[in-house]
Amino acid sequence: MHQLLRHFTIFATFARNSLIRDMTFRANFLIEFVSSLSWVFMNLGFYILIFQYTPSLGRDTGWGKYEFFVFTGTALMINSLAGMLFMTNADNFGELIRRGGLDFVLVKPVDTQFLVSLQRVDWSSSGNLLVGLGLTLYSLKCLGNWPSALTAILYVFYILCGVAILYSLMFLLAATSVWLGRNETLFDFWFYIVSFGRYPMEIYQGRFGHPFRWFFTFIVPVLVAINIPARFLVEPLRPHSFFDWLLPLFTVLATATTFAICRGVFQLALRSYRSASS
Repeated sequence: MHQLLRHFTIFATFARNSLIRDMTFRANFLIEFVSSLSWVFMNLGFYILIFQYTPSLGRDTGWGKYEFFVFTGTALMINSLAGMLFMTNADNFGELIRRGGLDFVLVKPVDTQFLVSLQRVDWSSSGNLLVGLGLTLYSLKCLGNWPSALTAILYVFYILCGVAILYSLMFLLAATSVWLGRNETLFDFWFYIVSFGRYPMEIYQGRFGHPFRWFFTFIVPVLVAINIPARFLVEPLRPHSFFDWLLPLFTVLATATTFAICRGVFQLALRSYRSASS
């Protein structure tokens, strides 16, 4: 308990310092904040345009307009939390190695991965989080489908699972900087991988869709990161199957497994690291 409180205090300090740093350059913060929101609203406008021509996303999938907006709101919250807390830190990890800053991190009496992961909080991404929350609540109101207390708790739990999965994939790629030096191209794969999880599983059908669905569910579990929490609020209108009941359990297993792999690769990378002064 003492260690948990200590780590929370350190994170709170990082978050406060990041906010002070962002507020020092308010114009830059506002530009980034507005730019991020502009991208979100352009995407929402595109989705609204699509639903003017079709009642649902795919035939007999159950993902109607507001069901899909609940899904989109959930995706915004998960992606914005991952970006806000971890993206800048993962992106800077390679630079930390090249400039020798990792030497100073390694000698501090706190877990290295914790320090590297949470040194900077990108407060300009918080707007996407608020938009995602507002879109989800508005869509639930339009559907008249308010969740029970247990459903809301499970929803929050699986949102955290989704954030943990994205974090693990992000830092699994970032850790390769120890061996590869400049790994911007490899790190860009994270964006391509995550893009597969921004849509419901049901769209991956047919001869070419099913392999993608299988791979990005069971090998690289980005589909379950967003699909599972969204399904707790709006289950597509189709018969339940045994497979659907197993997916939430698999999501918990996938979260633990991806984090364990990320942790193992990160520790292996640190053991391979050679000090900039050597």
